[in-house]
Amino acid sequence: MFQNPSLVKRIAIGKGIGFTVGILGVVCLTLFAPESSPLLLWGIVFWYTTVGAFIGIFGLFTEHPIFKFSFPWWLRASFLGAWMNLVLTFFAYDVFQKLLLDVFGEFGALISPFWFVLEGAIVGLLIGYFATRYGGEGEDLPVIVD
Repeated sequence: MFQNPSLVKRIAIGKGIGFTVGILGVVCLTLFAPESSPLLLWGIVFWYTTVGAFIGIFGLFTEHPIFKFSFPWWLRASFLGAWMNLVLTFFAYDVFQKLLLDVFGEFGALISPFWFVLEGAIVGLLIGYFATRYGGEGEDLPVIVD
């Protein structure tokens, strides 16, 4: 089943791992902050599922399309995960700051919402590894264009 490289397989693996990370995030969040909004909980699940799909799609590029430098899976996946979580942090900074203050206290080491950027890079590496290992990358991926 996992022998032939496929873009669809990459996307499915990315979405599956992203969905799993989203569910784990919801479980952890409900343990540490049980008063969290249902919209935030659903948003986490959908966010990481979408991040996984993007990382799967970007497996087509093994070279940067504009600057023509090598774009290995670990750089591509960690950059995309970090970038997506940076964007999320910009949009939901106040919500994340309040959440981290509730969990870690006013003088905790992890009260900055920008720690989510590092978390996105780590999750991106995880998704990128499995998507590349079992789904292939670059020119190995058959793309059907009519």
